[in-house]
Amino acid sequence: MIKTQVVELRPNKTMRKQLDNLCDYRRYCWNLALATWQTMYDAHTLNKTDNPSPNERRVRDELVANKADWQFSLSARCLQLTVKDLANAWKAFFDKAQTDWSKPQFKSKKNIRQGFKTDRAKVINGKLRLDKPKNISSWYNISTYEKLKMTQIKIASIFRERHHYYAALSYEEDIPAKTKTGTKTAIDVNVGHFNYTEGQISVLPTKLQKIYKRIKHYQKVLARKRKINGKLATQSNNYVQVRTKLQRDYRKAANIQNDLLQKFTTYLVNNYDQIVIEDLQVKKMMMSHVASKGMQRSLFGKFRQVLTYKCEWYKKGLILADKTYPSTQRCAKCGYVKTGDEKITLSGNKKYGTKHNEYVCYKCGYQNDRDDNAVLNLLVLAK
Repeated sequence: MIKTQVVELRPNKTMRKQLDNLCDYRRYCWNLALATWQTMYDAHTLNKTDNPSPNERRVRDELVANKADWQFSLSARCLQLTVKDLANAWKAFFDKAQTDWSKPQFKSKKNIRQGFKTDRAKVINGKLRLDKPKNISSWYNISTYEKLKMTQIKIASIFRERHHYYAALSYEEDIPAKTKTGTKTAIDVNVGHFNYTEGQISVLPTKLQKIYKRIKHYQKVLARKRKINGKLATQSNNYVQVRTKLQRDYRKAANIQNDLLQKFTTYLVNNYDQIVIEDLQVKKMMMSHVASKGMQRSLFGKFRQVLTYKCEWYKKGLILADKTYPSTQRCAKCGYVKTGDEKITLSGNKKYGTKHNEYVCYKCGYQNDRDDNAVLNLLVLAK
């Protein structure tokens, strides 16, 4: 299996400067490749005989043939891997099976995260060595705060975030399968909590809600400063301090939720052989800005992503319920499916006066919590 370790780097001043240059070069190559791709596509649309359709090889050859002198001092693999990633992005965009994939966009230097990739990184005496650019006399190995778990690296993704440097290092590892337990479970994901056969887990705990309150306060402070001072607001020391606090709390929230998801998914693969979840179309569920914020903070997509690769690692079965499967509207006792004005909505059911978290079957009289009823319906799909 291919695993990835994310470690924080400890570069010196010389390496910081070179890493910044490579991050900027990656962004430059992406924007130039995207513009070249679109130009080739427009020419192909007007005259398909003389102008072939763009692909990875044609765009890469065009960029390499027109390289400026300053580009030869930087890693050539940075440009080639950038064009490869752009080609994969276009391929995913035109794949009808991936409905949530968006069109490739130009990169901005104002983005918090900047980075680049290389496939020539090595581990030398526990330190990370990147491929040396040309015309650079001093080149150092980069130490890390955490001990590296590998001796060989397939792909190294280096990125800078809030003046800190990180490396996502992919490597191959033999992972033994987990012991079979002969049990199965189902998970019904909701905004703020996940329900499964053993109970409920909150993905928005109290300490996380306090952090989001501070984030909201800092956002208001920064917006007020920009409204009063305009573009000059970003140049004040007070603005920079508040923005640093905002970025710190965003990082704390991400770390808390990532730790929670990792522990919950590990618990699932340790204790169950078959896991059933819903195949949700998250983008189509974002009906308002309030719902969008709740879903984004509940990490529906990341939960599925983490659970998927852990089930592959440890040889556990993951079953996806069809998008049209009525887990919420179906009665877990008699199988009756509610339709029309009998359906349960976010505000409950006005016709029968039930709340949004109540499930009452109008055919057999079965009553249960709506989320627990959905878990039982999903559990039926397990083999």
